[in-house]
Amino acid sequence: MALEPDVPVASSRTEYTCPMHPEIVRPAPGPCPICGMTLEPRTITASTQENPELADMTGRFWVSLALTAPLMAIAMIPMLGYKLTLDLDINGVLINLPRVEFALATPVVVWGGWPFFQRFWRSLVNRSPNMFTLIGMGTGVAYGYSVVATLAPQIFSESLRGMTGYPDVYFEAAAAITTLVLLGQVVELRARGRTSAAIRALLDLTPQTARLLGPDGSEKDVPLAQVKPGERLRVRPGEKVPVDGVLLEGRSAIDESMITGESIPVEKSPESKVIGATINGTGSFVMRAERVGSDTLLARIVQLVGQAQRSRAPIQRLADRVAKWFVPIVVAVAVITFVAWWLFGPQPRLGHALVNAVAVLIIACPCALGLATPMAIMVGVGRGARAGVLIKNAEALEILEKVDTLVVDKTGTLTEGKPQLGSYSQAFVDDPELLRLAASLERASEHPLARVIVDAAASQGLQLSNPEEFHSVTGKGIKGVVDGKRVAVGNMALMAEAGALKPGMGISYGRAPGGTPIFVAINGNYVGNLVVEDRLKYSTPDALRALKALGIRIVMLTGDNRAVAESIAKALGIDEFEAEVLPEGKLEIIRKLQGQGRVVAMAGDGINDAPALAQADVGIAMGTGTDVAMESGGITLVKGDLTGILRARKLSQATMRNIRQNLFFAFVYNAIGVPIAAGVLYPFFGLLLSPIFAAAAMSFSSVSVIANALRLRNVKL
Repeated sequence: MALEPDVPVASSRTEYTCPMHPEIVRPAPGPCPICGMTLEPRTITASTQENPELADMTGRFWVSLALTAPLMAIAMIPMLGYKLTLDLDINGVLINLPRVEFALATPVVVWGGWPFFQRFWRSLVNRSPNMFTLIGMGTGVAYGYSVVATLAPQIFSESLRGMTGYPDVYFEAAAAITTLVLLGQVVELRARGRTSAAIRALLDLTPQTARLLGPDGSEKDVPLAQVKPGERLRVRPGEKVPVDGVLLEGRSAIDESMITGESIPVEKSPESKVIGATINGTGSFVMRAERVGSDTLLARIVQLVGQAQRSRAPIQRLADRVAKWFVPIVVAVAVITFVAWWLFGPQPRLGHALVNAVAVLIIACPCALGLATPMAIMVGVGRGARAGVLIKNAEALEILEKVDTLVVDKTGTLTEGKPQLGSYSQAFVDDPELLRLAASLERASEHPLARVIVDAAASQGLQLSNPEEFHSVTGKGIKGVVDGKRVAVGNMALMAEAGALKPGMGISYGRAPGGTPIFVAINGNYVGNLVVEDRLKYSTPDALRALKALGIRIVMLTGDNRAVAESIAKALGIDEFEAEVLPEGKLEIIRKLQGQGRVVAMAGDGINDAPALAQADVGIAMGTGTDVAMESGGITLVKGDLTGILRARKLSQATMRNIRQNLFFAFVYNAIGVPIAAGVLYPFFGLLLSPIFAAAAMSFSSVSVIANALRLRNVKL
């Protein structure tokens, strides 16, 4: 079954996938057909589900440990200088130490290690050699040889049988290897379960009920699943906001830290948007539900996090290429080891050859190599979600570390994206009358700034008139007649066309950073101007300074006029900017920068930014922007300010550093472990690596990689 592009937040059935091979999706739990690892549910639920694989492995481990302990004691006693013999004939059945070891080891290897042999067989059938190929071969050879040596010792030469009449057996090695691998699986499965803790913590935020307001004013608590868009809900002090919506009545301060990563509560008043699962402060309010179920921001965050955790980073290709050839090479090394010890080793040659070959097979664990990248990605993406940084795919997380150029949109990215009327400037009539006449004419306009002026007049309680005439002048403004007066509202070009500019007349633009002056003329005379401001986000200046300190080149692109763009750039210390740029122009500028060898990130929030976000090496969408922008970006900043880019950059650096540590450990572990297991130290120091210690080292390698990845949960952003 192919991997779906999206991870559903809720589904009627649970699908399972492999953390190392996300293209594998199955309707039921079980082992991955490629690597043999236990499949994990694609959809994480708020409740902690019991892992049947973990329960099974735990049971097998404890039983195997109970049988392996006396088996190891039997094997260790002679090494301590004591002689241990047992020869009994009970009703014609010979009981001796090898047969006792056989009786203890068989349940451990056959029953305890059965899951490993199943995966070993599947690896052969699927022609996908993996760690269970090596484990199955190693334990199978050690156990099979020992069984033959115990039940049919006569087929071996007298030189191999020694004084006891039996060849050396390795039941303790086969049982100990199985028990240690079971222990490694138990620890690994528990650790892997913690990589989903971030998603589960987010899901735990969801309230179970909502207080529904009926048409008659009655109130009742209903299950959250029954809430529909458009319904009115009451949120009392200290309660969680049930769904995404708009505040209708009342005021409050809401703690949005679990969504945005910011600890300071956000003041909310009528018409403010509220986010589901955030915590209401001391105020009470009524809200209108807008997005419910899988459409809420929290549900979309969980969906994005789940999707990103199953994506593959480009650095994973290195591990994939190595793993493809790793197992065949290890098997070849084990065969060479066996032959070399058999031909040239000291007596007992066959025993040395068998033990060292098994040690090579067991210690070489490709699992650590395969886990190095996906475990770090899973934990890193979850950590980002807690800080309001949503990673859409692992590739974006990897590339962000290398970004040296940041292209930013102005409106909604550097600024709040919510134009409002600022100060009047050089009004030659009463300010309210200037605003009343301008707003009366703007009532007939569809320009975005017209709504700002009309709303400002309404908020001051001004009585607006209906324009008697109205005419739109493309690219300049509007003209008409209001209360018998000829009114013109627009830019300087319109003022010149209306003959409103007189020689020697001084005009003040009154422009603040992000402000757009709107000139007003009455009966052909300039009477003053209004300023519509799109204020800078409070965090923008500090964020840009911090990004520059990291050596990142900042380029601002905006569709606004050059005067406004220049004002913003000067206020923020941005040296490079382009104004009056169409969406296609933004796309071309990014391509030009990439052609210069720059690694470009683009931050934007609007539909017009979507092409540029898709073209950039990393697209960063503001969570306060449009859905189209969020879909086009590889990273979404929930709060929608540039400090999120700093967090994302730190997260990228920490995650990639963790991946490199994991890969280094996995490579070095195998580069050192395999030769030692093969016996390269024996000629110099007389040292050999027991298969038992090889099994312990193999389990430790996988667990250590996961433990290192889990450190990302506590990285400071």
